[in-house]
Amino acid sequence: MEDLTPSRESLEPIEIASRDEIASVQLDRMKWSLRHAYDNVAFYRDSFDKAGVHPDDLHDLSDLAKFPFTVKTDLRDNYPFGMFAVPRDQVARIHASSGTTGQPTVVGYTARDLDTWGTVVARSLRASGLKPGDILHNAYGYGLFTGGLGIHLGADKLGLTTVPISGGMTQRQVRLIEDFGATGITVTPSYALSIIDEYAEQGRDPRESPLKVGIFGAEPWTNAMRLEIEQAFDMHAVDIYGLSEVMGPGVANECVETKDGLHIWEDHFYPEIIDPETGEVLPDGELGELVFTSLTKEAFPIIRYRTRDLTRLLPGTARSMRRMEKVTGRSDDMIILRGVNVFPTQIEEQLMTVEALAPHFQIQLDRVEHKDVMTVMVEPWPHTVAGGDVAARELAQKVKQVVGVTVRVTVAAPGGVARSQGKAVRIVDNRPKV
Repeated sequence: MEDLTPSRESLEPIEIASRDEIASVQLDRMKWSLRHAYDNVAFYRDSFDKAGVHPDDLHDLSDLAKFPFTVKTDLRDNYPFGMFAVPRDQVARIHASSGTTGQPTVVGYTARDLDTWGTVVARSLRASGLKPGDILHNAYGYGLFTGGLGIHLGADKLGLTTVPISGGMTQRQVRLIEDFGATGITVTPSYALSIIDEYAEQGRDPRESPLKVGIFGAEPWTNAMRLEIEQAFDMHAVDIYGLSEVMGPGVANECVETKDGLHIWEDHFYPEIIDPETGEVLPDGELGELVFTSLTKEAFPIIRYRTRDLTRLLPGTARSMRRMEKVTGRSDDMIILRGVNVFPTQIEEQLMTVEALAPHFQIQLDRVEHKDVMTVMVEPWPHTVAGGDVAARELAQKVKQVVGVTVRVTVAAPGGVARSQGKAVRIVDNRPKV
């Protein structure tokens, strides 16, 4: 793979500033953000008052722990515009969640917010190894989902040539990657697997594609999946992180030269790790739930937002700003099976070690005779169909040994596991609702 390390001269000074300089910027901006939220959002004013804290109580970054958390239900309870801190006519863009699990969560951006968003996404794309003039095949969904349009903002700011293809129509995805000579691709890792399958369907070798780097996010994925994609395409695969409540894609990104965790753009987003049960702030290096406070957002400030993503904070390497480890799962995606905590990424890690099985999978949960049962739906590679039963036993044994739970493994025909056209649906819960 080609060395895509960006030159030091191309970086913004804050990316390689000292920790003291970064902390100074954070403290000034955090004071502003807390005051901005308190003065302009009734929810935050009431929340702070009930907790007995005031923006003037922040004298040091550690004082943030005195302030209350914000959770997704707070956003839903204030639907649609109750969390906005500027008049509605100053909101330049609105995004929202799908609302498939309840009231949608709505976020807004001023013109300055959009400029900030473009800046951090441009940093992320540059950290991934892209440079002005490169062609970016943007297969994230466009629309209310922040992925496609957020990436597009940063691509414009960095000076890329963007192909706004969005998701779906996989045959056309492959054709345009090849015909347009895309240098980079932004897409969910599960949909990247579908694109790899389509290359095979068309009799093309993905290793001969023009792609040099893939930037993958919007769902947890493992280093085993990274290796699978890198080997399939002969390109770099890096992780991008974001969520609409905090900004969208571009909150953090891996650097192509290290691929050792995602550097958080800490001049705009202040991270904490907490114990998901007690809410206690944990020291760097400890595994817990990721919490973010926005430092510069105007339309939609967010204070101590509980992301439910599980990770840990680590010192910076390629950049001065701290890294977050790859997300291992979400506290609300965790499956408790007969008293054992199980995350879909743990199943994926074991699946990737079984050579006869393709990397596509889906978990089904059922209740049989008052007991919870997990079935892992997998499929073989086309050339290993005959060995499906042996591979199923191998995977079940590995999951039992490493994860500590007994699972059923069902091997479908090649192509039999549901394919992702965007975010993968990893868990189908058929258990009766209590």
